[in-house]
Amino acid sequence: MNTSLFSATAGTRNGFSAIDTPDVSAIVPICDEVESLPHLIEAIATTLTSCQLSYEIICVDDGSKDGSAEFLKQQALLRSDLKAVLLRRNYGQTAAMAAGFNYARGKAIVTLDADLQNDPADIPVLLAKLAEGYDMVSGWRKHRKDDTLTRLLPSKIANWLIGRVTGVQLHDYGCSLKAYRAELVADLNLYGELHRFLPALAYIEGARITEMAVGHHSRRYGRSKYGLGRTFRVLMDLLTIWFMKKFLTRPMHVFGLLGLLSMFLGVVLGGYLTFLKLGLGVTIGNRPLLILTVLLLLTGIQLFSFGLLAELLMRTYHESQGRPIYRVREVVEPIVKNS
Repeated sequence: MNTSLFSATAGTRNGFSAIDTPDVSAIVPICDEVESLPHLIEAIATTLTSCQLSYEIICVDDGSKDGSAEFLKQQALLRSDLKAVLLRRNYGQTAAMAAGFNYARGKAIVTLDADLQNDPADIPVLLAKLAEGYDMVSGWRKHRKDDTLTRLLPSKIANWLIGRVTGVQLHDYGCSLKAYRAELVADLNLYGELHRFLPALAYIEGARITEMAVGHHSRRYGRSKYGLGRTFRVLMDLLTIWFMKKFLTRPMHVFGLLGLLSMFLGVVLGGYLTFLKLGLGVTIGNRPLLILTVLLLLTGIQLFSFGLLAELLMRTYHESQGRPIYRVREVVEPIVKNS
């Protein structure tokens, strides 16, 4: 495996590097997967140990009620390579992923599901691809072992739609098995249910993204937490991603344009009604067109004002957090020799 991504360490002990910065952080969001956890943790540890990489496993329990949290607490006391992050209640997979990112210390970050459908044996392949110069490598469940009607068909439609809207063409947006450079993860802020749009968020940050075919297994324990009921939330988040991609740093370009257009139409209709009233003496008080004119003018003023407020909020967001509106990949300067 190409390990150029990982600098040499002074030695490892039970999965951790001597400088307390592991090569890899494996993040696993968990909700009611107690039967899968022993097999999953051991498989991740075996895989990363065989690669001779220092690592940590971060299991984030998202309000499980089946004993997953208790099992993780016990294992975290016994294993030096495991960190258990227990959330107070069920916040959703996005929040669990965000918590894992916040606690990760590795140079590379790997995420995967806890249901054993993702194969930990694919992690070295993703890391090797990451080391080629990519910022993110997304898994592609090429031969997926899921129900056709409730999982495969909705997933194909969602992948096509997300690709068209975001401009990031991937076969499988929903695969949780992904590898990231740590510096990319530091730039990603997750809210709502944006975990399924991580490639699009990474693209907004200027990341180099690719995908690789990975294995996929049938669920062995428990039941799936996914279903058709998430369709509406996916669509709403997709609109959010589209807006962020197009207008995050220039909201006035959309709200101001719509506001000016609405006001222009209102002025034109208002001029026409004024001509009818003053020029031709026609009664306009009972005309629906008068109501439309007033609505267009008010809507235009509101949209324009909203655009100004959005510009102020955008500037406050970037300046208060010290977030630049650009990302630098590298700086190349000439070597100046001292005379």
